Amino acid sequence: MAARTKYRKRALDILFESESRGLAADGTLADRLEANDPPVNPYTVSLVEGVAANVRQIDGLLEEHSHAWSLDRMPAVDRNLLRIGVYEILFADDVPDPVAISEAVELAKELSTDESPRFVNGLLSKVSQIKSTLTLGEPEPEPEPEASADASAEDSGDR
Repeated sequence: MAARTKYRKRALDILFESESRGLAADGTLADRLEANDPPVNPYTVSLVEGVAANVRQIDGLLEEHSHAWSLDRMPAVDRNLLRIGVYEILFADDVPDPVAISEAVELAKELSTDESPRFVNGLLSKVSQIKSTLTLGEPEPEPEPEASADASAEDSGDR
């Protein structure tokens, strides 16, 4: 497995874990960086931070172009692979679009359903085709996980 493929897979692991545990991705990343076992490569860090900073824009594009597939209906692995792929296509100037798409498809073949590689390829190819027409805004912070929002409401006496 090529080095960047490993770094993408590690970013996928962190994003998947964060989502499944209802935690912010930057918090999970901070935990992995602190533990440093195994060490987290800077490219993994940039992917996780980039997805987290742009998740609203990325998810909006995925929702808009996934044709009858809401984010909630997608397998979690696919959803997070797509987020990484869209981030690389739109924001990682050093990664050619075909490479970002191919890497996401290969990880989908390895880690997801039989239908996932085709779905990931089609959706990322669409984003690549339309990217020159997109107006990308400033990154928005990752939304607070629901568990944290509930806890802060309890702390402030809003309940």
